[in-house]
Amino acid sequence: MGAVVIVEYDPEWPTTFETIRAGVSSALGGLALNIEHVGSTAVPGLPAKPIIDVDVVVRPADAESVIRRLVRIGYVHEGDLGVPGREAFRRPAGTPAHHLYVCPTDSMALKEHLRFRDYLRADPVVAGEYATLKRRLASEFGDDRAAYTAGKAGFVSAALRRS
Repeated sequence: MGAVVIVEYDPEWPTTFETIRAGVSSALGGLALNIEHVGSTAVPGLPAKPIIDVDVVVRPADAESVIRRLVRIGYVHEGDLGVPGREAFRRPAGTPAHHLYVCPTDSMALKEHLRFRDYLRADPVVAGEYATLKRRLASEFGDDRAAYTAGKAGFVSAALRRS
C-alpha cells in the first residue's frame, strides 16, 4: 500500500472528484441516486492523503446491478472490507487515485461519512484539530496504515457524537 503521506489541501481535488463522478455516473445512469465526495479531500483547506474518497449512493435493491456495472468498467470489487453496509472497489488502472464505495441509502457507513465531512466543513477549529492529529499519526505510523487509521478512530467517533 505504501507509506501514509499527508499533503496540503489541493484545490484541484474537487475537479478530480468531478472527473471520477462523471465516469461513474455515465456507467451507472439512474442507478446512482447520488455520488458524494467524502473524506478529507472533500473538506476545503484540510490536509489529506491525496486519494479521493467517493460514495455511490444506491437503492438497496440496486446494489448488485451497480456492482456488476462497475466491474464492467474496470473496478475490482473487494467486498465490504469489514465495514457492513459498504462495498469497496479498487480503481481501474489509469484513473486518478481514489477509493470508491457503493453505499445503500440505509447504510450507516454512508451516514457517518456524510456527517463527519459536513461537521469538518462547518467547524474549522475541529478540522484543524483533525489535521494536526493526521500529521502526527502519519509521522508516527507512516508505514502502518492500519495503525494510522486506528489512531484516528477515537477522534472520528467523538466528532460523530458531537455532530
